Amino acid sequence: MCGIAGIWGQGSLTLTGRMIGRLVHRGPDGSGLWADEEAAVFLGHRRLSVVDLATGAQPMTSSCGRYVITFNGEIYNHAVLRAELESLGRKFLTDHSDTEVLLNGYAEWGPGLLERCNGMWAFAIHDRRQRTLFLARDRFGEKPLYYASRPEAFVFASELTALTAHPAVSTSVCPTGLRKFFAYGYLPSPWTGLADVRKLPAAHWMTVDCRTGAIEVRRYWRYLSRPLGEYERAHPRDLASELRERLKKSVRLRYLSDVPVGLFLSGGVDSSTLAALAVEGGQQVRTYSIGFEEKSFDESAHAERVARHLGTEHRCRTLRASAVPEFAEEVLLGLDEPLGDASLLPTSLLCAFAREEVTVALGGDGSDEMLFGYDPFKALRMASLYRSLMPGPVHQGILHLAARMPVSHRNMSLDFKVKRGLRGAGYPASLWGPVWMSSLTETDLRAFTGSDAPLEETFSEAIEAWDACEAGALEDRLCQFYIELYLQNDILAKVDRASMRVGLEVRAPFLDTEVVDLIRQIPARLKFADGAGKVILRNAMASHLPPGILDRPKKGFGMPVGKWFRDGVLEPGEALWGRPETAREIHRRHLGNRADERGFLWSLLVVNRWMETLNKPVEVPA
Repeated sequence: MCGIAGIWGQGSLTLTGRMIGRLVHRGPDGSGLWADEEAAVFLGHRRLSVVDLATGAQPMTSSCGRYVITFNGEIYNHAVLRAELESLGRKFLTDHSDTEVLLNGYAEWGPGLLERCNGMWAFAIHDRRQRTLFLARDRFGEKPLYYASRPEAFVFASELTALTAHPAVSTSVCPTGLRKFFAYGYLPSPWTGLADVRKLPAAHWMTVDCRTGAIEVRRYWRYLSRPLGEYERAHPRDLASELRERLKKSVRLRYLSDVPVGLFLSGGVDSSTLAALAVEGGQQVRTYSIGFEEKSFDESAHAERVARHLGTEHRCRTLRASAVPEFAEEVLLGLDEPLGDASLLPTSLLCAFAREEVTVALGGDGSDEMLFGYDPFKALRMASLYRSLMPGPVHQGILHLAARMPVSHRNMSLDFKVKRGLRGAGYPASLWGPVWMSSLTETDLRAFTGSDAPLEETFSEAIEAWDACEAGALEDRLCQFYIELYLQNDILAKVDRASMRVGLEVRAPFLDTEVVDLIRQIPARLKFADGAGKVILRNAMASHLPPGILDRPKKGFGMPVGKWFRDGVLEPGEALWGRPETAREIHRRHLGNRADERGFLWSLLVVNRWMETLNKPVEVPA
């Protein structure tokens, strides 16, 4: 795992070195620079050594000298691809570098290489003969890739802070990006918080012509639920067995490393599944978890129970309220881009904890999205019935009644579920996902941002994802939203920032190519039944985990942030973007227990700290 950066146009090795100097945390084990002065191409790399420690240094040049790559990620099937490329006559200089596999794979297959790769990646390849840059990002967006196309230069990097080391890239904020951030709770690709910068979306590649500056961006893959007849007719027991075998293979692949590997264990179905399959595969399994003083958020006892059952070497650390202010300040001041997910804090603590002993860790990300594990999946049918039967005026009256429910700051409390559920039900189905998850009502969003943009414009990415789903089930359509928006821009971005902050590589077995290709073809009724998701996964692991673990309701990796804001443990501060008077009123509602505004207050705190790091005057809307 690494940090990458590069320039075409106005640049130098010195400037490129300055850019990768801001990525030391992503790659503490070494650095490299490369230049093609004639083509005005400069590439930089910071390395976290995981595979091929001796000969995997970058930027790396192909054996023929034509191609040069800077690469962040891991290709888990690189040995298979290497053998195929060697049979086609491609020569290798390294022993087992996945980086060189990408070089030879691109030389042989061009962009078609991406469809053959099983892994996570963000990379750039310079073709010295054609004078082009080819940049690509993995199917789900596990690894980040930002770019800025300016008259002076095309610049790319793993993080915004590296990009802004280039004088052509302004730190002016993007009002549209920040409006979408406060609506979603994250920045949907391709938007960022900066006006000059965009994110290459997951499952996309782009080319830059280093003679004309012309840019082309294309999607090469999309997750789509497409149930096939053979899976419709297959016995659920056989499908569960197939899923377990594919996951077992995926875990085995992700344990391949030249450095120590650990596993995050919450005691939920996903992480417990990975731990069980790792033990079954003969691995020496080290597991790590985080606990909370607030019992409704604490899952550490369940994690310890699973660890005892499986016989793993287990470690647990508690995030205490007294440590939150200092730790939050440390994490947020190093946060490269605003992220409205407060579980960033326990995730950061977990990554730092695991990094004390290992360099690589496995996590359960992707399962909830593909296997319908989140609570909103349970609300779909009820919301559909409610919307068809309930007249608008009656709905407004019910909303007012629900608003009188006492506020609870417990994890997934009843009032939280009822209020969010009713809020979304007043909108078309394509908006349910983002509205249910948004920290602001439409009225508060307009008041705070000062924008009259319709909700359909603000949530345009969510509507596009919902409409792209070809399957008929509502669960499949919501799944599309979660994968293309929430998984990419929130969950995986959070894990990347938390892990790379301490030089830890996190791998996601549920996002394995073969696992995903099976799951997306399984009918919705076999993933979600009797009001519960992950049915097929629970069936697959029924005889492998201790009683009660498979039936536990999902908690998520939340923390009592609402209580911490109410009690003054956390303070959002005066709004540096948006309308301060609206922010103050929302804060007062929270302090007075009139509403649960934890999502907005955390997002406000995050943006405030992020803007402070931009070191520029801030213009506050009137």
